[in-house]
Amino acid sequence: MLLEELVISRVRVKVLTLFLANPGKIYHVRDIVRKVDEEINAVRRELAHLEKAGMLTKEQRANRLFYAFRKDYPLYYELMELIAKTSGLGWDIVKNKAKLGKIKFAMMSGRYIRGLPHKGGNDVDILIVGSVVLAELGQLVKNEEVKRERELNYTVMTEEEFAFRKRRRDPFVLEILSSSRIMLIGDEEELVN
Repeated sequence: MLLEELVISRVRVKVLTLFLANPGKIYHVRDIVRKVDEEINAVRRELAHLEKAGMLTKEQRANRLFYAFRKDYPLYYELMELIAKTSGLGWDIVKNKAKLGKIKFAMMSGRYIRGLPHKGGNDVDILIVGSVVLAELGQLVKNEEVKRERELNYTVMTEEEFAFRKRRRDPFVLEILSSSRIMLIGDEEELVN
C-alpha cells in the first residue's frame, strides 16, 4: 500500500516524504518547491496545512521562510516509519521482493531511518534474512547510496545462519535484535523470538 492511498494530497505526500526522509533538515520554501517538483502555491498551501496541524515549524530568516518538521509531534516516529516503508530503499525492497529472491525478513535500523551516524563497530543499516539475489540487492543499495550520499552497511543471512547465530547468542545478531528497527518484510515477533 502506498502513502498516496492514505493521504489524498499528492503534494502533501511529497512534502512529508521530503521532511521525514531527511530528519532534522530545514528547508526554504523555494528549495521545497524544487525538490518536490510542484507548483509554489500548492506547496505553500500544504506547508500552511502541516504547520496548522502542528507538524511543521516555520522560522523567518532575513526575508526567507524556513520550515522544519517538529520532532515533538506525537506521530513523528510513526510517520517516519511509514515514509521509510513507502519511499526510497524501503519501498524498493518491498516492491522488488520477488526479484530479490525468497526473503523471510527485511528490516532497516532505527538509526538509519533517523539519519543518525554509525556508532562504529558492527552498525547495520539493513538486515535481510532469506535466500537473496545479491546482485539485485546490491544495485538497489548502490542507488540509495548515491541518493543519500552516504554508504550503507547491509547484511544478508540465510534463514539457517540467522537461526544458528541467534541460538548461539552471537553478539552481532544480538546487537541487531536489541536495536530499534523498522520491519519491511516479515513479522518482528518472529524475528526476535
